[in-house]
Amino acid sequence: MSNLRPSTAWFFKSLATYGFIAVCSTTAAVLTTARLVPTTAQQSPTTGSGRLLTDRSFIASVADQVGPAVVRIDSSRTVAQRPSVFNDPFFQEFFGARGQQPSTRVERGQGSGFVVKADGLIWTNAHVVEGADTVTVTLQDGREFEGEVIGEDPLTDVAVIQVEAQDLPTVTLGDSEQLRPGEWAIAIGNPLGLDSTVTAGIVSATGRTSAQIRVPDKRVQFIQTDAAINPGNSGGPLLNERGEVIGINTAIIGGAQGLGFAIPINSAQRLAQELIEKGRVDHAYLGIQMRTLTNDLRQQINQDARNNIRLSADEGVVILGVLRNSPAAQAGMDVGDVIVSMNGKTISDAEQIQQIVQDVGVGDAITVEIDRGGRQVSLAVETQVLPQQPQRR
Repeated sequence: MSNLRPSTAWFFKSLATYGFIAVCSTTAAVLTTARLVPTTAQQSPTTGSGRLLTDRSFIASVADQVGPAVVRIDSSRTVAQRPSVFNDPFFQEFFGARGQQPSTRVERGQGSGFVVKADGLIWTNAHVVEGADTVTVTLQDGREFEGEVIGEDPLTDVAVIQVEAQDLPTVTLGDSEQLRPGEWAIAIGNPLGLDSTVTAGIVSATGRTSAQIRVPDKRVQFIQTDAAINPGNSGGPLLNERGEVIGINTAIIGGAQGLGFAIPINSAQRLAQELIEKGRVDHAYLGIQMRTLTNDLRQQINQDARNNIRLSADEGVVILGVLRNSPAAQAGMDVGDVIVSMNGKTISDAEQIQQIVQDVGVGDAITVEIDRGGRQVSLAVETQVLPQQPQRR
């Protein structure tokens, strides 16, 4: 299993004899000494807008401004109970049915979200509300609302919730395309049940691919931040120094410090709109298994006596599998083909292909140049909707 964990805390409670078990483990708090800062403006560096880097009052202002629009999301779902020895007929024959346990259990989870429209539209992570039977939204002022999940997309981890309310405080959306590493990043959420927690750091990097952060099944790139993100922060906003939402906090890498990740708000906005309109997100796909071609991989494939594939391309992405009846199969792609170009763009790694397919619309044609045993072949593949999209019950 990947050691990348969603930053929401799920707790499992059996309806019979089970106790609470936390999926996301917590660590003991460690006190650190405060960093000394200069006391005069002459000694303090400034931002481009003239703000003193040692003046942290702007973080408090952002918290005051945005905090009322950040919500806590409590969800629960009923799932089938795992088999138990107490339910075994042999056990019951000798010891009676007193030890029999219920066939279902209730899982409870908690995360964060933020109000986008005053009439109760809320954005969060899909894993916060995944399969939930009930969703309760609590505002900073203590008001509670029953939430309805309008749509969720596990492939990008974006979800939209609606509550029946009016005149709610809302956030302001920023522009994640303009982010630069080193800019301020502020997170507000409910880590480990500690409501309205504010943490701050910087944008550590942008454009992190799903493969880089060890979730290759996700169809979105990420903002990396060192602002503290913990279980329960999932779905909460990542903000810039002006209090604008630049991302949705979604995941952390277990065992690391200062490695949090957020979905860029520009991507989230596009996905949320599709969820609102259709209740789902249609993702384009080709239907291939692939790996970036390296010298070691080329030698490994060429020396494998079990196949008759011989690769000659210096770089590209080698196809290791083609799904039956997929767009790739229909276009004539085959195992051993090396993709060297798509839509006129030279391909050097698998992430490029994922990004190109993600950017084109469903039903669009992609021109693919492949190396097939040293022979150059041009194909046109038309994307289709990724099948078996999860649907809400």
